[in-house]
Amino acid sequence: MSLSNLAPGGAPRAWRWLIERVWRLEHAFERSRAAARPEDDTRIRIFFVMAIFGLAFTVLALGATWAAVFSKVGGNSYLASTAGARGDLVDRNGQLLAVDLTHYALYVDPKEVWDAKATRVTLAKALPQVPVKRINEAVSGPRRSFVLGGMTPAEKDAIFDLGLPGVQFEEQARRVYPLGASAAHFIGFVDKGGLGLSGAEKALDKTVRDAAAKGPDGATALSIDLRVQAALEDEVRKAAIEFQAKDAVGIVTNIHTGEILGMISYPDYDPNQLNQASSEQMTNHAAASVYEMGSTFKAFTVAIGLDTGAATPASTFDAREPFKLGYRTIHDFHAAKKILTLVEVFQHSSNIGTAMLAERIGGERLSRYFNALGLTKPAKVELLESARPLTPKKWDDDAVASTSFGHGINVSPLALAQAMGALLNGGTLQPLTILKRAPGVRPEAPRAISEETSQQMLRIMRANVTGGSGKSANIPGLTVGGKTGTGEKYDPALKGYNHQRQVSSFAAVFPTEGPLEADRYFVLVLLDEPKGNAKTSGFSTGGWVAAPAAGRVIDRIAPFLGVKRQADIFTVAQSPKAAPEAGL
Repeated sequence: MSLSNLAPGGAPRAWRWLIERVWRLEHAFERSRAAARPEDDTRIRIFFVMAIFGLAFTVLALGATWAAVFSKVGGNSYLASTAGARGDLVDRNGQLLAVDLTHYALYVDPKEVWDAKATRVTLAKALPQVPVKRINEAVSGPRRSFVLGGMTPAEKDAIFDLGLPGVQFEEQARRVYPLGASAAHFIGFVDKGGLGLSGAEKALDKTVRDAAAKGPDGATALSIDLRVQAALEDEVRKAAIEFQAKDAVGIVTNIHTGEILGMISYPDYDPNQLNQASSEQMTNHAAASVYEMGSTFKAFTVAIGLDTGAATPASTFDAREPFKLGYRTIHDFHAAKKILTLVEVFQHSSNIGTAMLAERIGGERLSRYFNALGLTKPAKVELLESARPLTPKKWDDDAVASTSFGHGINVSPLALAQAMGALLNGGTLQPLTILKRAPGVRPEAPRAISEETSQQMLRIMRANVTGGSGKSANIPGLTVGGKTGTGEKYDPALKGYNHQRQVSSFAAVFPTEGPLEADRYFVLVLLDEPKGNAKTSGFSTGGWVAAPAAGRVIDRIAPFLGVKRQADIFTVAQSPKAAPEAGL
């Protein structure tokens, strides 16, 4: 056999070289046998086998090194090993809100268990949260089975140290919320597979998942400020408990950027322990619930009246007698029984004066402005829980009268916050956001009212706190403005409004001083069905239960937002006896 027959027609040089070496080796074996020296034959064969193995291991080592250092597959190995992984969520200052941490699942393989009885007893004692029946079935069953998931490294080590054969562990990523119930409705939660189910986790699901590929540098910054959030939660929770509210809401926004700096829905829950939360606790009342907001809507009616030219701050309204519009006869909660200017209508929270103004505006213009203010649609925000409002089917005289002071229209607290921002930020409807905006960024937004009207509303809101229904929210040096709201709830059993069941709120803005473009913040506190007490002389209206809490929130968060206190322009005497005037 010739070499040319083994490698016909131009075989590669490397291949010919290898064939030549094998051929020479075979000739060496033949020479050894011919010379009657079999020991040389054995040595050559051993050397040959060792050389082949050495070459193979060298090739494998070089291939592994190349893959580890240069292969693109190696570069994406993080992605391949983190299916369902999520990037961190942090607040606007970088404080951790949500993180993936390694946890462990415990399994039992009965084929490897040495002593079934001892294993059952030991596991039952070490894992009291696991039903004994599950442990017995796992130890005595026919196949490897799951026992418990979500174990921390410390919990896993404690079981591992028991030295039980057949007890095994598997790593599993688990979403952890270090702050527990704090900002729970804002942050939201995920399912066991890492899919966002509520709050920011659901709204930003793809963004957070994509961020996981970046590792520690892939954190998603949310708009919330934990310092603001802590103060808001504390004051709203205390007010809700004090007045035995069914539920409660607190919101703080930057009215120029739309950023939600704080949001609480009470009662809340711990997303780390979802199995202990009720459906009521998990409902985000700030976004997913709609309420008749009552007299806070008078701010919109007054702004629309000013913007359309239907009234000026000095326009007068005769509130000496009840006013009939459509099918309704309108009364005042605290009748002034006098002729009021527009500013006084706002300060006294006069239903009569507001309905008269709404009649001047007319249903067509009122509905058009409500639409421009975002009150006829879900609030524009990333949160998918944002609820659709309940609005009048037709804008007749009855609807005009009702909606002018916040009845006959149900909106979410977030929608109210968005619309109030438009009244107070220079007149543009800035969408709300749960994402942190870059410093100095104020997105373009559609105009809802004029800049002049917005400036007038800042002054009117301020006048309401210095000398009207919002007195109990006045904070020295911070020029707070605001409007109280008390919406009676419709009761199907009564086929009308129940005077004992109310939604009491206070919508505030600060500081009111300064140019329109100055930094400015909105605060809403809402209590659903609060109950008056001796401290409030039995009253449960917005001026009694919500305005003081809003004032305390503002007092606490102003330093975090860089709002400096100034000498008060007005000094308003306050006394508990004057507060019932602040009822609505």
